Amino acid sequence: MALHAAPPPPPPFTAGRLPTTSRRPCFSAGRIFRCSLPAAAARPRNAAFLAPLRTSSAVCTKAVSNSDGTPGTSSSPHVVCFGELLIDFVPTVNGVSLAEASAFKKAPGGAPANVAVGIARLGGSSAFIGKVFQPSSFSFKIKRLFFHYTLFNIQHMQVGDDEFGYMLADILKENNVNNQGLLFDAHARTALAFVTLRNDGEREFMFYRNPSADMLLEEKELDLDLIRKAKIFHHGSISLITEPCKTAHIAAAKAAKDAGVLISYDPNLRLPLWSSADDARDGILSIWETADVIKISEEEVSFLTKGEDPYDDSVIKKLMHPNLKLLLVTEGPEGCRYYSKEFNGRVGGLKVNAVDTTGAGDAFVAGILSQLSVDFSLLQDEGRLRDALKFANVCGALTVTERGAIPALPTRQQVVDALTKVVA
Repeated sequence: MALHAAPPPPPPFTAGRLPTTSRRPCFSAGRIFRCSLPAAAARPRNAAFLAPLRTSSAVCTKAVSNSDGTPGTSSSPHVVCFGELLIDFVPTVNGVSLAEASAFKKAPGGAPANVAVGIARLGGSSAFIGKVFQPSSFSFKIKRLFFHYTLFNIQHMQVGDDEFGYMLADILKENNVNNQGLLFDAHARTALAFVTLRNDGEREFMFYRNPSADMLLEEKELDLDLIRKAKIFHHGSISLITEPCKTAHIAAAKAAKDAGVLISYDPNLRLPLWSSADDARDGILSIWETADVIKISEEEVSFLTKGEDPYDDSVIKKLMHPNLKLLLVTEGPEGCRYYSKEFNGRVGGLKVNAVDTTGAGDAFVAGILSQLSVDFSLLQDEGRLRDALKFANVCGALTVTERGAIPALPTRQQVVDALTKVVA
């Protein structure tokens, strides 16, 4: 671990000013104002040594979009993704337990956020709605500023630095995802997930969210205009686990449905987060019939049908509901199956050497929604739907070749280049 000399002390303070500024939102009693902090201290790596100040009142505000701190302006995103945004810690080697792992790669993630970034990487238009942590006190920031200048700059530390919320907001912005629906919360940290990778790249999870900021999103905080103006509203089931986010989730989906927005649903089963398997099954199915497009894995088919054969078409058809336009079942490297009222079939996948399967399903969803959002007629044309699903399969396959979800999501050109290797 390399040690470097501490940076020089900051220039003396003058009344009412700080030198060389980095604009960041500060929060007090629900109001936003601009504070100027030295750029070197805007995100010190050493902030991991500090605990965030917990205030007595809930303080949150919408994230800004532009680099100068002002709200961004853009046309309405085609796809709005609702849910969790978190940090995945992925071992740098496969086949070891969390206790045995010697190092982790810090990677932004969270299924709905993965989909939003995936769509944008593919050239599509997307937005994200959710909540992350941010320290709330101006005085805390000033104290951290001075503390930063007294510490050595220790390189390559894979630890939290109390600025995950800002980091994740920046990730959305850097990937051209509309983040006007992203909120900061002063009471709960951004969720963390430690991921165990087996030798085949498959995963097991350990979550730290008790509670996390995403769980505290309230209905009154929703940007309903953003939702109503979308073409597709995409969500999962994690936000249904606890209040107040459950109520906010249901309200957001209802606003989309009432506005005629196409509803996309990927349950993204994470059993350890639910109180029981029965609660998970009931929660996932509680909004099943509101969805127009559903994506599930073969494992989720078995779970939802209480152990029935996920490869039996008659079992899959039990999961269809009268208003469902498309049901997709992913099968990892084997590709996917598709079911609608008019047709069903299978589309082959792209075989690759899997390093980390985190985010593969989300990349698949991003692949299909990026195309569906510009042409709903794909739902009625089996030939063109199959082409779209080949594209989506490649999106998922390319994602498993690198560690982490968002860092591994492919661009459109990468997918196009790999399409020639897909089995029909």
